[in-house]
Amino acid sequence: MPASLRKIRTVIVDDEPLARSNLSVLLRPDPEIEIVSECGSGVEAPGEIRRSKPDLLFLDVQMPECDGFDVLELLGKDVPAAVVFVTAYDQYALRAFEAGALDYLLKPFDNARFDRVLDRAKQRVARDRDRPAKLEFLTIKSAGHVAFVSLAEIDWVEAADYYAALHVGPKTHLLRRSMAELEQDLDPTVFCRIHRSTIVNLKCLRGLRLNEDGDYTVLLEDGTSLRMSRRYRKQLQSRLEVMRRNISI
Repeated sequence: MPASLRKIRTVIVDDEPLARSNLSVLLRPDPEIEIVSECGSGVEAPGEIRRSKPDLLFLDVQMPECDGFDVLELLGKDVPAAVVFVTAYDQYALRAFEAGALDYLLKPFDNARFDRVLDRAKQRVARDRDRPAKLEFLTIKSAGHVAFVSLAEIDWVEAADYYAALHVGPKTHLLRRSMAELEQDLDPTVFCRIHRSTIVNLKCLRGLRLNEDGDYTVLLEDGTSLRMSRRYRKQLQSRLEVMRRNISI
């Protein structure tokens, strides 16, 4: 079936049954939407999302044991094309965008707000389906100019509010993309996330420095020092081990 005719597979994750029901009532009449699963636990959500493989995810922020941000971190590269956070607290808005959310619904929301968010989600899913399997360049628009940045030339990336700052040699480009979204376009054999706000090109890695507090600092060839989160330490170690094996072959 052509991508344009496929229904948008949708998952709802919220620990409140009434909240899940309200979203379901709003979504079911839409002929473009197919609700493939509803989940009432952040702990169960990653496994259910990987099983259901949705295009669109409505994700509650505050859930016991495992909140919405934890769910996205656990999903890694399995994050759906469009993620909409649902929250009763507007202070989570910035974190939602940093974590890769397309938009957020602030409870209680009206039908007009929901329709606008859903329309954006449909557009995002359509773009994702049309996207080439392998992306080699990013298009950067700034002050009326357009620049094309090769992914292979990026040294490291850091979160900058609603943008991702791409460090390419002495230059820095701002791209209106979330870190989680950008991570999906980067080659996992070359790039590795070392912090919630930082991704590095492993080819630029000079070494690691053990700090007094037991944490590590990542050192790049150009002298840049970057903090590494303990959450991503094992991921970096496994990537470096793969690189060493490939070099020795």
